[in-house]
Amino acid sequence: MKKLIALFATTAVASTSAMGAIALSGAASVSYDDNGSAASSTSYDADITLVGTTGGTTFTYTMDVEGNAGPNTTATTMATTIGPVTVSADMHDETSATTDTGGQTIESVDTGITVSLAAPIGDATIGLDNSGNVSVSGSWAGVAISHTIKDGSDTTTGSASIAGMDISLTNDAGATEWSIGTTVSGVAVTLNSDKAVTAAFGLAGNTMTVAHTAARSYTAAKVGTTLGDGANGYGTNAVESKTSFTTVAISRALTSGAALSATYNSFDESLTLKASVAF
Repeated sequence: MKKLIALFATTAVASTSAMGAIALSGAASVSYDDNGSAASSTSYDADITLVGTTGGTTFTYTMDVEGNAGPNTTATTMATTIGPVTVSADMHDETSATTDTGGQTIESVDTGITVSLAAPIGDATIGLDNSGNVSVSGSWAGVAISHTIKDGSDTTTGSASIAGMDISLTNDAGATEWSIGTTVSGVAVTLNSDKAVTAAFGLAGNTMTVAHTAARSYTAAKVGTTLGDGANGYGTNAVESKTSFTTVAISRALTSGAALSATYNSFDESLTLKASVAF
C-alpha cells in the first residue's frame, strides 16, 4: 500500500511538467420559483470542470462560479493507473455537515486514498479515508456490493438488475432502506422503502416525471462525535414531520442546446421554471 502511494505521488509530480491534454466542461442554470402564496425567488447555478490528462494520470478540478464570492472549489482528485491497479487521491475536504433535515451534524474529513484492482472475476476496490474508515466494493455476476467499515456504524450497499427490475439495498448501522425500479409500457416506475413512488415517461428530450412522497413522522436528532466513531457516527439533525405531496415536472430539450423545465409542487402549490445548458 505504501509503495503504491509513493509511486502515485512520484507520478503526480512528474505530470506537472507536461500536461498531455486539457478538457473543459460545465453547466449553468437559472430558476424562477413563484413559491405559491409566498414571495417569488430566483436562483442561479454555474459549475466548471477542468480535466488534465497525461499518460495514465488524470487530474480533475471542479468549482462553483455563481454569485459574487468568487469561484469555490467543490472537488479536486488525481488518479493514476499502474497495470491492473488504479490509485486515486481525493484532495479536497468537502463540507459534510448540513442544516438540512436529517443531515449530518458534525463536520468530517472527506479526503483519502482509494486503491482499485481490476480482477478477472470483477472489479475490486479498497478505499481508506483520513478518518480511518475502510471500504471494500466490487461487482460480481451483475451484483454490485460495497461495505464501509466504521466503529459502531458499518454501512453495506448492494444493487442488481434482475428480470427487468433494478434493485438497490442499503443498511446503515442496522437501518435498512431499499428501492425497486422497472419499466412498464415505456413508463419507468420506482418505489422505495419511504413509500415514495416516481413515474417517468415520454421521449428523449421531452419527458414528464410524476413523483409522490409519502408523509413522514418526526425523528429526533442523534448526537455524534467529532471522529464519527460512535454508534451515531457524526450525528444527524432532527427530521421534522411533513405531510405527503406530489410533484409534476415537464422538461424539454431545445435545438439550441439548452433545456427548459417546469415543476409543480402540491405541498405549497408552487411552480418552478428552469432554463439550463451544459457544454
